[in-house]
Amino acid sequence: MKKINVRFEQDKTLDGIEILIRAGERDAQINKMIESLEKSSAVKLTALDKDNCQCVIDENEIFFISADGKSIRIITAHGKYRAKQSLQSIEELLSEKFLRVSRFEIINLDMVRKYDFTLGGTLRIELENGMETWASRRYIPLIKERLSREEGYLC
Repeated sequence: MKKINVRFEQDKTLDGIEILIRAGERDAQINKMIESLEKSSAVKLTALDKDNCQCVIDENEIFFISADGKSIRIITAHGKYRAKQSLQSIEELLSEKFLRVSRFEIINLDMVRKYDFTLGGTLRIELENGMETWASRRYIPLIKERLSREEGYLC
């Protein structure tokens, strides 16, 4: 195990926390450290399961979130949940890896298997769990701009 030096720098211009890991190379120890930091900083949402029992969902498990009237559905690898908050209030809690693709849906970029821009100008999004969704035309310019900034999301 390599020696680790930790130091704190105060920067009043930041409104969040920025962590920079510096090393000669990225190895298993660094990957484990990054994974641990990501897990510890993940947002937790409170939702209801199919039996109306309250549970906590880690944002890393979420494929997508959709609104249908006043009902909010959260789809994860472990099942479907309902939330009482508005889609907008949930969106404000989530990390940068989430992206609104329509007025009614937010996707987890880490759970996307494939993007398919059609000739007609629409965007089909296939998720890792096999589900698919379509982006609203109105959101496509915002989606393209965001994906072009994100390394590895858009070819």
